[in-house]
Amino acid sequence: MDDLVLLDAIERYLRNEMHEEERIRFEALRSQHAEIDQLVVEQHAFLNQLEHYGDIKKMKHQLQSVHNKLLEQQLISTETPEAPKTATVIEFWRRYKRTIGVAASIAGITALSISAAMQLFAPKAVKDLQNLSRKLNALESRQNAQGQKINQLITTPAGKSPESEPVGSGTSFLVDGDGYLATNYHVVNGSSTLIVVNNGHEYVAKTVYTDAANDIAILQIADADWKPKSSLPYGIRKNNADLGEELFTLGYPRNSIVYNRGYLSAGTGYNDDSLSIQLSISANPGNSGGPVLDKNGNIIGILSTRDRQADDVVFATKASNINRAIEELKKDSAFKDLQIPGKSNIRNLDRVEQIKRLQDCVFMVKAYN
Repeated sequence: MDDLVLLDAIERYLRNEMHEEERIRFEALRSQHAEIDQLVVEQHAFLNQLEHYGDIKKMKHQLQSVHNKLLEQQLISTETPEAPKTATVIEFWRRYKRTIGVAASIAGITALSISAAMQLFAPKAVKDLQNLSRKLNALESRQNAQGQKINQLITTPAGKSPESEPVGSGTSFLVDGDGYLATNYHVVNGSSTLIVVNNGHEYVAKTVYTDAANDIAILQIADADWKPKSSLPYGIRKNNADLGEELFTLGYPRNSIVYNRGYLSAGTGYNDDSLSIQLSISANPGNSGGPVLDKNGNIIGILSTRDRQADDVVFATKASNINRAIEELKKDSAFKDLQIPGKSNIRNLDRVEQIKRLQDCVFMVKAYN
């Protein structure tokens, strides 16, 4: 099939523009040709990224419109200070200090836009937060030697890991017993090969869905050795956890699974982000992508980042983002049978027994370039 024709067919398939007979033929083609199936997955992820990029462009356009209105009202000037370009915060203050004074006395869009502009010119949030994925120190010393080996993935059951060293690792957990896992987008971003590990068993996995804005990725175990699970012990909670509620996590900051306990310290995340929550809990690089569970064994979020400036201040993406990601993925008919676990069956067990049941569902993720 011609590449352009194939790309057009994939886009029409993802937009649900195919009639029933054509869709059935295309799905049969996907099932028979792994490379076509992978193209569909990659195109779906690419279109999601384009949509996210469009949202950013729209925001920047709105900020520019506000900037132009402030110019018209002579609340700011177009004079460019001679400060070095690297002094971003100082340059912003010199240029907009009059505007900030005016904005302090008016409500609505002007104040919000200046706040957003300060975020744009001096993006402090990135510096204050640390992703909890684990970067392996072996990378820098072995990078040149890895050049020819990094893509040598053996996809047969006889071998799993590439001969090269992984560049990073994190945690993931099952959201469907057929081998679908949730993790953070930043754990798998830029990786060409993924291996997930549980109880010493390695499985080849692939990314089937990403949402960079909410730091979510869904992986699929694509390995003949994988044995599906008939059910999962936990549920994914739909309502928000309460302030002060006891929580616990499982993850891989080292090569063996680690348990930590804490509580919900804020119902929103960094800078009052409503799509995440703040926890008071110990977390280290490698915990990224790990499940955050309530005392009854319901998942309430995915561990993602920690505050560099404070001890045990950790942020997690809300479980509602998992539900949203799965619903988006199910729009692709190849994943329409995905079932999110709804109810915990370990609520009446003590913590030790809960952990024993949970360990088989939490995986280390090894990422390779």
